[in-house]
Amino acid sequence: MGMTMTQKILAAHAGLDSVEAGQLISASLDIVLGNDITTPVAVNEFKKAGFDGVFDKDRIAIVLDHFVPNKDIKAAEQSKQCREFACEHCVSHFYDVGKMGIEHALLPEQGIVTAGDCIIGADSHTCTYGALGAFSTGVGSTDMAAGMATGMAWFKVPAAIKFELTGKLPKNCSGKDVILTIIGKIGVDGALYKSMEFAGEGVASLSMDDRLCICNMAIEAGAKNGIFPVDDVTRAYMNGRTERKPVEYSADPDAVYEQVIKINLSEIVPTVSCPHLPENTKPATELSDIKVDQVVIGSCTNGRMEDMEAAYNILNGKKVADGVRCIIIPATMKIYRECIERGYITAFIDAGAVVSTPTCGPCLGGYMGILAEGERCIATTNRNFVGRMGHVKSEVYLASPATAASSALTGYITAPKEAEI
Repeated sequence: MGMTMTQKILAAHAGLDSVEAGQLISASLDIVLGNDITTPVAVNEFKKAGFDGVFDKDRIAIVLDHFVPNKDIKAAEQSKQCREFACEHCVSHFYDVGKMGIEHALLPEQGIVTAGDCIIGADSHTCTYGALGAFSTGVGSTDMAAGMATGMAWFKVPAAIKFELTGKLPKNCSGKDVILTIIGKIGVDGALYKSMEFAGEGVASLSMDDRLCICNMAIEAGAKNGIFPVDDVTRAYMNGRTERKPVEYSADPDAVYEQVIKINLSEIVPTVSCPHLPENTKPATELSDIKVDQVVIGSCTNGRMEDMEAAYNILNGKKVADGVRCIIIPATMKIYRECIERGYITAFIDAGAVVSTPTCGPCLGGYMGILAEGERCIATTNRNFVGRMGHVKSEVYLASPATAASSALTGYITAPKEAEI
């Protein structure tokens, strides 16, 4: 029986010739990731278990990104605990103020993750790295602690759903519209503990930023992971980024999938997820009567360079609507700097937006954009649960950077026009 991409990676890391869906395995890890919220919990468990060292200082990444620069005393204490642990164990990949970025944008950018890796992270959106042809998934802080100490983790091998992509996206659509369309189609539990495997001739037309966005939100469909095949786009992105050699896996022709779902990219339209579940999707054109108070462009889902460029193309030379707060957050310091060099930051400020250093802040209702009762936000983030971005009676609408930027100009949910992109 053939194996999927995910099953091949897991088999290799478990030292087995093959694995099948439902099998329990113990696999070696290439990278263990934590952030300023989850790492302190993992450190406490690490110490409680009596571990006195990490398995490999070069295979652990700790990124301070949620509440950094620190928003309050508790955040400062959590960051301090991360710094002390990283220093004590000589963790190579430690990112603090000045070096930091949002973890799931930073690790691919810095070449810390690569094709063929087996990665766990104490953050649910660790599934992002499947865009590089890696197996990556979110775990709890206890599993992170064990992973840091032993370099191993246990998994139940997931079954898979194949998404056969054809066509090419319209100019006013991006990977965010693709994944919102898919989640709207299958639901938030439509891929529960499954591997979402993307294939087909349409893959070649998707940029790396599109793929990272799509895999990032696989968890919003309940998936264990999302994964793309390695192609020339992937190779060009990885070239020169990492000292570790990428390992390319491909699904067997007779790999078993629970179902195959066909997606014609040319039929995708600007899509918005309405409160209070990512599956509650509608075309942006059907929501033009929805007034918004705030716009957030950023996060681990959509804070990359192409996202900043999409926002710039729409906001440049225009003004954010009166009464709208527009917050733009480049995902890493490298992206932030490139935005400065390209003149994007000046254009954003001239349009009436504010620009922040990299942070997850508003996405999880932490800081830099908390909503009050009755307020609405259209955001390029990944979740719109009740109270996700502030008051339990606030509302979050999920959209692409182009749709969010277009909405900032009108004050209402607005689909971007192809001519504006």
